[in-house]
Amino acid sequence: MSTNMSMPVVIPNKPTCTTFIFGKKPSNFVTPINGIATCLIRSCSSFQLKAIQTCDDQIIINQRRSGNYKPPIWDFDFIQSLSSDYNKDARHLRRASELMFQVRMMLDEEIIIEAVNQLEFIDDLQRLGISYHFEDKIKHILNSIYDDEGCKYYDPTDLYSTSLRFRLLRQHGFSVSQGWGLGYADGPSLSANIADAKNADEQYSSAINLLTDPHNDDGDFKASHDTKGWLQLYEASFLLTQGETTLELAREFAAKFLQNKLDDDENIEEQYPLLLVRNALELPLHWRTQRPNSRWFINAYERRRPCNMNPIVLELAKLDFNIVQATHQQELKHVSKWWEQTWLAKKLPFARDRLVECYFWTIGGFLFEPRYGYARIMATKVNALVTTIDDMFDVYGTFEELQLFNDAIQR
Repeated sequence: MSTNMSMPVVIPNKPTCTTFIFGKKPSNFVTPINGIATCLIRSCSSFQLKAIQTCDDQIIINQRRSGNYKPPIWDFDFIQSLSSDYNKDARHLRRASELMFQVRMMLDEEIIIEAVNQLEFIDDLQRLGISYHFEDKIKHILNSIYDDEGCKYYDPTDLYSTSLRFRLLRQHGFSVSQGWGLGYADGPSLSANIADAKNADEQYSSAINLLTDPHNDDGDFKASHDTKGWLQLYEASFLLTQGETTLELAREFAAKFLQNKLDDDENIEEQYPLLLVRNALELPLHWRTQRPNSRWFINAYERRRPCNMNPIVLELAKLDFNIVQATHQQELKHVSKWWEQTWLAKKLPFARDRLVECYFWTIGGFLFEPRYGYARIMATKVNALVTTIDDMFDVYGTFEELQLFNDAIQR
């Protein structure tokens, strides 16, 4: 008897491990996988049953899994409607060029009232997402610091400047010991003092006293009750390498110190450091995705006190962000047209249609700069195709189908 049927199936509480056969009793079991007549079914998946007529008039249920993926939030029409003139209007590009020249002059300044200001300036440029315009200047400055040409301008007992310098050097690939982050004594006093403590509370109190008492003969730092110093130490501790236990301890105590500060808002004199502390405790700078964090920091930087906020840098950060964003939108529109023309999303509805997410993956790290446009476009196409093939293997395809597909690819 030949029958074609299609019916929904309620997912059982336990995985179903039986292949059902309707019609006359077969002489042998169906052995789709390694000679085993069973199949493991994920209870979280849903299935469609499709009848397949066999050569000897048997109907075997072909079980199809589905990931139940939702349609994309950003469809083709929405992506194509994106429009911005920031990367086309000559006025914006000319103004950005003027601002970059002024910022470059600031980096070229030979006379600096306080040397730590230069490090703070570099850190601000990086957080705002515009440091890529001044890579040569920043590299020159950090090289001079690493070669000890500028060390005479820095106080090795100051927690804030030492931690900031350590973080920037390590972030740019310089080989510096953890002593750069905890004074030039490699932090032996801190480690020894903490090791003598009997419990965590004593360890914390011991570290606080050691790092904040300017009269402590064993300490590596002078008074550092300020939030900025502890925040920089906390951020710097995430650039540790294996075996640097002093930085691990420093991270522990800095986190507790900052959390105590956060719980008592009156200890923080202005809103800006409070924003940085909250942001760091939620997720440290070293673990964050660069481009979204730059967007957040632009708003935070704008809330600084006027004496600590550079309006030229802020204007450049906003303008550059809009210009780069417009470039990304144009690239996404281009990739979206390519994806629409492949018809893969329509012909293979079981797979994830996540083109925007694939594109964002390319700019989430360090490929956001306009000069990497071709790399972003090609990486997005590859990611979209890999995602489709991944769903084909992990969710939808049968063993026999995937064997044929794999053989075709290998050939």
